[in-house]
Amino acid sequence: MKDLTITTMHKNHIPEVIEIERVSFSTPWSELSFINEIYNPNSTTYVALSDTTVVGYICLKQIKDEGHILNLAVHPKFRRQGIAKTLVSKALETFRANKCNFIYLEVRVSNIQARKLYEDFGFKPVGIRKNYYILPLEDAVIMLLQI
Repeated sequence: MKDLTITTMHKNHIPEVIEIERVSFSTPWSELSFINEIYNPNSTTYVALSDTTVVGYICLKQIKDEGHILNLAVHPKFRRQGIAKTLVSKALETFRANKCNFIYLEVRVSNIQARKLYEDFGFKPVGIRKNYYILPLEDAVIMLLQI
């Protein structure tokens, strides 16, 4: 997507982020969860904008040299246009700039498309979290990228 801008998430982005969250996940984060990440000094949050419309977002957390991709979603109308790839690239750029050595994430076992995206960046499966997700109950694959 050529008119895409990645910028820091602000409180005024939350209504659009919540809309994407609700259509993307069976157990969506609350508004408060996003606000907490925006103001958490260990977190970084980005939105992907098409003009002024939020089309995707990513939430990151870092403690010392360990990073965690907490949440990533793209609005269904804008999927398959490279937005998630652009957001993950921005996340990795941020983690590298902050001297992060290990980056973790969890993804549903059944989410083959997301797993492929992360594998394309070099993430490797390193474990399983049993029954991590609810509605439906499902294991998570823990993925790791060592920088």
